[in-house]
Amino acid sequence: MRGDVGGTSPFFLREEPIMAEFMDIVRGRRSVRKYEDREVPAEALSAILEAVRWAPSWANTQCWEIVVVRDRAIKEQLQAALPPKGNPAYGAIVQAPVVVALCGRLRSSGYYKDQVTTKFGDWFMFDLGIACQTLCLTACALGLATVVVGLFDHEKARAVLRVPQGHELVALIPLGYPAKISSAPSRREITEFTHQDTF
Repeated sequence: MRGDVGGTSPFFLREEPIMAEFMDIVRGRRSVRKYEDREVPAEALSAILEAVRWAPSWANTQCWEIVVVRDRAIKEQLQAALPPKGNPAYGAIVQAPVVVALCGRLRSSGYYKDQVTTKFGDWFMFDLGIACQTLCLTACALGLATVVVGLFDHEKARAVLRVPQGHELVALIPLGYPAKISSAPSRREITEFTHQDTF
């Protein structure tokens, strides 16, 4: 007998093994900055990209573009776009066997007939956020780790990757097998961020 699909009780999670496994992945994902010297299998990378392929987006615009970086020389050039102090992911850019550069196509998501339709303008950042979370959770499910890096010189990094006009490089995501996993950070209780009917 299936539980109420809207439930969030421990009973519901115990009754639904798939949901319990999914929540283990959600709760177990960490931002990892130290990686093993071990290659990411091609089939694992393909599975991650397949998951991103199915991420939802505004009107199915699928505005993401991904650059998979394995070349150490290119990773070193990307690392040079990060501040050596102030960004704890500085070393991970080179140490991780793969860096996924997440880019977005502009004037697509949130647009209709070349006219912006949302108060917030181009919706690509929202869609890339969904794609990014999908990527990170899939990696975690495969025993891999990630960290989303946003603090870097975007123009310098986009030049390294030859990102064309009409697109923006948004995040660099080191990907690999974790050498160290930190404990879970504190989280707000549901009641602290949930409002019923009105704010």
